[in-house]
Amino acid sequence: MAIKKILITGGAGFIGSALIRYILNNSGHIVKNIDKLTYAGNLESLKSIGESSNYIFDQVDICDAKSINRVFKQFQPDIVLHLAAESHVDNSIDRPSDFIQTNIIGTFTLLQQSLSYWRKLSGDKRNDFRFHHVSTDEVYGDLNKNEALFTEKNSYKPSSPYSASKASADHLVRSWYRTYGLPVIITNCSNNYGPFQFPEKLIPVVILNAIHGKSIPIYGDGQQIRDWLFVEDHARALFETAFRGGVGETYNIGGHNEIKNIDVVHGICKILDELLPSKILNVIKYKELISFVDDRAGHDVRYAIDSSKIKKELGWVPIETFETGLRKTVKWYLNNQIWCENTRIKNANFKDMEEISL
Repeated sequence: MAIKKILITGGAGFIGSALIRYILNNSGHIVKNIDKLTYAGNLESLKSIGESSNYIFDQVDICDAKSINRVFKQFQPDIVLHLAAESHVDNSIDRPSDFIQTNIIGTFTLLQQSLSYWRKLSGDKRNDFRFHHVSTDEVYGDLNKNEALFTEKNSYKPSSPYSASKASADHLVRSWYRTYGLPVIITNCSNNYGPFQFPEKLIPVVILNAIHGKSIPIYGDGQQIRDWLFVEDHARALFETAFRGGVGETYNIGGHNEIKNIDVVHGICKILDELLPSKILNVIKYKELISFVDDRAGHDVRYAIDSSKIKKELGWVPIETFETGLRKTVKWYLNNQIWCENTRIKNANFKDMEEISL
């Protein structure tokens, strides 16, 4: 395979950093990471790649057309993998304008700059160029307990400002393909988990709150169902899709793990009971820290993805089961308290550090 130059947006984030680590550890491709470094962007997540000669970082806001134009001219990418996004649902309810700006205007800016760049290419460079937009299953809305899994043909029914902004971005990407011919690919993934996840999401919140003897908050009755995807499986899927996916196609990426939120929490507590028996006063088992809080407005009941298309066309299937992935994740957080503390200090004023988002 010829060496490609891959431009990744949001590469200091949870999924973006996993993707960069995967590419640099498993290929000879060259990666340029552009990231605004908002609260959830953390370059410490990329320390393991060291001083790789195949890696370049540039602090750039994807809404800044002038800077994006400069990046394209200087780097001359073969593939754009667009992951930069605001993704915390609770924040989207409180501050929707941030999500409109980054997820919609940012995607529009990247599409315009990509189109201008692509139109000037020729030969194989033009034919092989791809714009890969990374989206979410939340654009499909939610399912009741008996409904069939989300497929790529499901209608969009977003429930929150976050999912609506991602749905809007998906529509923009498809229209740039249909109207202008820009060679695009879209992937919609289920809930990711794993190492280096910013501690605003359910799994890291539960782990960190438990080991510090804090309450473990669960929205409503905890019966909401999510399909869980280990982040390293997702990174591998993104790599395969960017290189081998069909132009204009959409691929759903799921972990094949439909689990209730309350069962996820109980699973974490059970692993912690084994690996780090409680020394918290009056707490024998970590599940005793669980508390139920008022449910989120418009909380989706169930997400579940049908990944048969990507399996059939590209041969991708997840390697990790939820049990193996969750154990790896808990162990990582227990062994990386310095990363967690540095993240906490960096975001000392971030009000959602102990809230859950699903």
